[in-house]
Amino acid sequence: MATFFSRIAIFKIFLVFSLSFSDIGFLQGTTSLGINYGQLGNNLLQPEKVLDLLSSLKVTKARIYDTNPQILTAFANSGVELMVTIENAMLGQLMNPQAAFQWVSSHIKPYFPATIITSIAVGNEVFTDDDTTVLLSNLVPAMISIQTALAQLGLDSYIKVSTPCSLAVLEESYPPSAGSFKPEVAPVMTQMLQFLQSTKAPFWINAYPYFAYKGDPNRISLDYVLFNPNQGMVDPFTKLHYDNMLYAQVDAAIYAMARLGFNGIEVRISETGWPSSGDSNEIGATLQNAAIYNRNLLRRQLENEGTPLRPKMRLEVYVFALFNENMKPGPTSERNYGLFHPDGTMAYNVGLQQPWNIIKAGCAGFLFAC
Repeated sequence: MATFFSRIAIFKIFLVFSLSFSDIGFLQGTTSLGINYGQLGNNLLQPEKVLDLLSSLKVTKARIYDTNPQILTAFANSGVELMVTIENAMLGQLMNPQAAFQWVSSHIKPYFPATIITSIAVGNEVFTDDDTTVLLSNLVPAMISIQTALAQLGLDSYIKVSTPCSLAVLEESYPPSAGSFKPEVAPVMTQMLQFLQSTKAPFWINAYPYFAYKGDPNRISLDYVLFNPNQGMVDPFTKLHYDNMLYAQVDAAIYAMARLGFNGIEVRISETGWPSSGDSNEIGATLQNAAIYNRNLLRRQLENEGTPLRPKMRLEVYVFALFNENMKPGPTSERNYGLFHPDGTMAYNVGLQQPWNIIKAGCAGFLFAC
């Protein structure tokens, strides 16, 4: 038994070494944080006004959940980089290479390069969708067909293809070095990771420390999930120290990929945020906590930080979300993730204000991006 655990410890130490030094890049200059621009509201600003808002905030990256032609047209020549999304219901159709070619020809090519489309998300949280049994069989073939279509049109050097995954795909996430995928998703996950590795595309995750805190507020430190000063935790196998849950979640995903044999794929956060309001049973969903989470996250982004496992690689993050969206289904929290109200006024202040000077951490305000 002792020998078995010794081998486990050696394996985890090897993973730390190999994953920490994967040649997937080093710190670049500071870049703007991304933001999710959802449209499930009947009272939202028109895309032209949204672009004005993003421009005033110096935001240069946004994610949308479709390929809305009005948005793609409005964002032309703006300098804003867009991640667009293929809806889950389309995956079955786009398995067909001809259908995928037609889709790229009509939904992407007419707008590019005037509109800077950098990524295509093939579905969203497909592995945990209610119709996952059907969707999973369609996912990788659809990704391959879209990639092939991009190559045929000469766009594959500019646009990456991936799919955002919920952290619910993980069987284990604590400690981070124990990260592993659920057995039922591992076969398709392996195929998808092979695709990402071959195309040098990132693995996108939707990571919400809020959900972990809401599920177990008596055992999980609020300061730990909000990036506030706290004792943190030390992974018992790697001895890496974590002072916030988000970075621990990212590293758990990296370890999960390593257990399937993939060590060099970049992890990016396609969604993270905190609701400013919720139902009575949604513990922690308050305006104060939302402001603290996003303010502290932005501070960390301005430091160009990586995670403890990959400290030299800046973690790319898209905040969820730009607006409160009044037509989103589900509990009250789902309609209250926005940094802004639908009319463009701030829901709460994380420093989204002019002039665009970086205010030191001890001051009251804070800048959104640089």
